[in-house]
Amino acid sequence: MYFELTEEQRMYQEAVRDFCDRELAPYATQVDQTGEMRWEAIRKMPQLGLTGLQVSEDYGGAGLDSISAAIAIEEVGRACGSTGLSLAAHNGLCCFPINRWGTTDQKQKYLPRLTSGEVLGALALTEPNAGSDLVGGVRTSAVKEGDSWIIDGHKAWITNPKYAPVIITLTRTDKNAGAKGFCMLLVEPQYEGVTVHHPEKKMGLKASPTQQITYDNVRVPIIEGTLGEEGKGFHQTMETLDGGRISIGALSVGLAQAAFEAAMKYAAEREAFGGKITQFQAIQWMIADAALEIEAARLMVYRAAWLKDQGKNFTKEAAMAKLMASEVAEKVSFNAIQIHGSYGYSQEFPVERIYRDQRLMTIGEGTSQIQRLVIARRVLQEYGLG
Repeated sequence: MYFELTEEQRMYQEAVRDFCDRELAPYATQVDQTGEMRWEAIRKMPQLGLTGLQVSEDYGGAGLDSISAAIAIEEVGRACGSTGLSLAAHNGLCCFPINRWGTTDQKQKYLPRLTSGEVLGALALTEPNAGSDLVGGVRTSAVKEGDSWIIDGHKAWITNPKYAPVIITLTRTDKNAGAKGFCMLLVEPQYEGVTVHHPEKKMGLKASPTQQITYDNVRVPIIEGTLGEEGKGFHQTMETLDGGRISIGALSVGLAQAAFEAAMKYAAEREAFGGKITQFQAIQWMIADAALEIEAARLMVYRAAWLKDQGKNFTKEAAMAKLMASEVAEKVSFNAIQIHGSYGYSQEFPVERIYRDQRLMTIGEGTSQIQRLVIARRVLQEYGLG
């Protein structure tokens, strides 16, 4: 399949890159060191639709196609990994489910605020003992009492809850119904019984808050608080994660691109053995591999996004894109540090931060091992062996 960005997509890419080069990249080190995102920049993002990439314009979003959304996340990630992750989670894990399954009242209540640039949304799936195994591992429960759900449980490794006006929470509503026993509920952090704990101390992505949430007898209105059809929560989660993997793939490409560009800049200036290190074959091979693999990963992300826009099944392709891009980011960032030598281990140079930031990409939204299981199962089904 021949692929080329449309003129509109290229113009959007240029606009987002220009914004990120001005508003995010110069502050990425500061953001990493302080652990606080640059809200001055986030408040300007609605001008480019970055806080509502695929939300309808009726609710303050940009209504973009999936390729344009991937382009935006890549460019933000290229400038600042922390901002890229929080924005990817906000768009793909919070805005998307509400835009996809919310009632008109739910959309009107939450989406205009979520797209305003004043807040960032959150989705709570993972638990201390439930990461890859959501069906078997989720213990957070919701039972009906009158006109309300009563939620009890604990979530872990959740992105953005300190900034969120609503936390979409996956709950088990029928322990005997398997994958049909879950609901997504709209939980506002000010509800009595909700405790958002202090941010985790992490290796990288330090300004993107990752927190635990405790639910202690939390009362959520059934009609206003149930997202989509009761019992469909697990299936909604899987569809959400498919789209989220495109975003993480795009973010991984952005991080890899940033590491590659930093390595190229350093190699063009660094001299050793009487010449620029770009003349050495060992360096050239790392440059060639990076250019090749970044482009391949980017095209895989675009293909998954294109399939999504065509209304076709993209589960396998999203897993492939996420797996490929996240492992490319690991390799490119590793080699960028090698090209820098000892300076690559110093916080004076961006590759040290980029390497720490990209390390989550092969873990979040499903580990590389889970992606391989998803891909293998789909391939086996295609060959009539599943």
